[in-house]
Amino acid sequence: MSRSGTRFTFEIDGLPAETFTVMDFHLSQSYSSLFSLNVSLASAEQAIPFEDILDETGVLTIWQGEQPQRRVKGVVTCCEQGDTGKHQTVYQLSIRPFLWRSSQRRNCRSFQNSDPKGIIGTLLTEMDTGSHDELFRNAHPQREFCVQFMETDYAFISRLVSEEGIFFYEQENLEGDDQVLVFADDRAGLQMLEPLPYNPNTASEAETYCINYFRRNAQISPAKATTKDYTFTAPNWQAEYQQVPERMPYQRPEYEFFDYPGRFKDEQHGADFARYQLDGWRNEVDFVVGASNSPQLQPGVCFPLTDHPREDLNDRWQVISIDMHGEQPQALIGQGGQGTTLNTRFKAIPWSQTWRPQPLPKPRVDGPQIALVTGPAGEEIYCDKHGRVRVKFAWDRYNNADQSSSCWVRVSQAWAGTGFGNIAIPRVGQEVIVDFLNGDPDQPIITGRTYHATNRAPGNLPATKTQTAIRTKTYKGDGFNELRFEDAPSQEEIYIHAEKDMNHIINNDRTSLTKRHSVDKVQGNSATLVQRNNIVHVDGTNSHYAGGNYVLSVGKGFTDGYRNLDMTKYQDNAADTLKQLALSAGAYGLTAGSGNMIVRVEGNRTEHINMADTSSTDGAKTINAGRDLTLNTSMLLNFHSGSHSKEMCGGAKLIQANNGIELHAGASSISLNNDGHITIKGSSISIEGMADIQLKAKIIGMEG
Repeated sequence: MSRSGTRFTFEIDGLPAETFTVMDFHLSQSYSSLFSLNVSLASAEQAIPFEDILDETGVLTIWQGEQPQRRVKGVVTCCEQGDTGKHQTVYQLSIRPFLWRSSQRRNCRSFQNSDPKGIIGTLLTEMDTGSHDELFRNAHPQREFCVQFMETDYAFISRLVSEEGIFFYEQENLEGDDQVLVFADDRAGLQMLEPLPYNPNTASEAETYCINYFRRNAQISPAKATTKDYTFTAPNWQAEYQQVPERMPYQRPEYEFFDYPGRFKDEQHGADFARYQLDGWRNEVDFVVGASNSPQLQPGVCFPLTDHPREDLNDRWQVISIDMHGEQPQALIGQGGQGTTLNTRFKAIPWSQTWRPQPLPKPRVDGPQIALVTGPAGEEIYCDKHGRVRVKFAWDRYNNADQSSSCWVRVSQAWAGTGFGNIAIPRVGQEVIVDFLNGDPDQPIITGRTYHATNRAPGNLPATKTQTAIRTKTYKGDGFNELRFEDAPSQEEIYIHAEKDMNHIINNDRTSLTKRHSVDKVQGNSATLVQRNNIVHVDGTNSHYAGGNYVLSVGKGFTDGYRNLDMTKYQDNAADTLKQLALSAGAYGLTAGSGNMIVRVEGNRTEHINMADTSSTDGAKTINAGRDLTLNTSMLLNFHSGSHSKEMCGGAKLIQANNGIELHAGASSISLNNDGHITIKGSSISIEGMADIQLKAKIIGMEG
């Protein structure tokens, strides 16, 4: 085959360079897509193993004489062995770019606090897609949480770059024999070719490259892009951005594309996303289609057009897609033909325009998912100031179940007001139900919690199926607080358990009605403070038992009201004992139990008993008076001693009776009458005087 003029060659890594000759090829290539190269080849080898071809690197080279003009490199994805003739066998191969490999892995994966450049680089490196480069002139900030959800790496990358206004293309380096995948967000880095003249009469096999077909097109596209979103960190933020083109001929401003949610959480993203979307919707509002024999036309290059009869078309144009077809019929032995031909049909836009991809739809999560709450090792409750927690999804194969497993995820509560409502933070290790706002996998929200086989509910189901409970767990402990409702028939109960303290604050009234019995048991101390009045009314018996002392302090009066107890009515500074009993009207008795009872009165004390009064002491009884002791009775005054009686007087003693005094001891007696008569009786009477005895009377009579 002649090595002059235009010719095509094709090689596969690992096979000899002369294995194949090119019969024809068809190449389709455009911005932000995977090119498709289909090649028909002839080979003297009748049975080349497919394993030597598939997933290997294939290279199509377009030559002009000995100079390569275009080189397309990719991975062989499909191989078909065709007819075998006398000398050669036909093979049909499909070649796709190395980026195609990313379309062969579908995944679920999350990226945290990563920018698009980092996300793209990670995926391309893992899938061995060859060299890549970024030509970014705009800011592409980090994303807090970016999820690849049930989509291929390629679909995820394409969606991500479309949101960020980034386009990609293959850039060749003929001198270095390499091919680079370029990601760009501005047309400034595009390669500029030599001018191509317009010449509609040139055949495709001509050695002079030119444009032989060139037509301009214009079409109606959206004239406004509006995006709106919401973020809970700035709930009053308008979060709405609009973008209109600088010039808008033959357009109506009412042609608006509105996007909600706009997938932005800050002003930078909001303004940029609106601009990127408008550029994407209008990426072909003004374009040309043409044909050329130049193999150098490809997405990512620009060329100046010259010699067109319409002067305003003699400008610089940016190629956005091509459809190239080449034929080399002489590759088959014994075949003639018209020789090698090459034709490239292309689409281009003005050089000054930055082409951007149209926004791609985002995968939607069909329904809620199950996730596990995570946190640092040894931590039971891990949240931020908003009560958000981190989770690990069941589909996550990359992140550890720790504090870095996901972004902070909001938790739905039963009631959420400004400073009021309820709050229950899911704890590490618990299973939660996660939904997604607008079905967006980047916006998870916890809507519920659920038990599973090892994380069981409180109680013993189904035996405790009639119980409704709220039971907590002590932080890093085994204790708990609980509010439980029992609804079993005849066993209805409200049960409250406080692991440590329980405090009640009632700003106004409190009313309690117990229709049967009430028991309060305090194993420690108990105190009641009433800052105003306290009334205790008992229709039956009111008993107070004190195992030790029972002390009552009364600031003023202490009045029983009626019955057996009345201590100092209307007196100032009554006793220091029996505070609670003194306020119990109608008390029937007072029992001190095994302890002591002390009554102390700072002032006077008066007791008044309407009926009889009996005082009984099982042991000794002592009455002490700092001064006088007076006993008054309107009738009989009796003193009775079961054994002896003893009276001692430190000074003089006076016994006085208005009628008489009698002293009896068995058969002996002494009587003193109020008329002055004294009678002494006894079986014998002895009178002994240590000094002398004097008897003085008018008459002294003695009988014997």
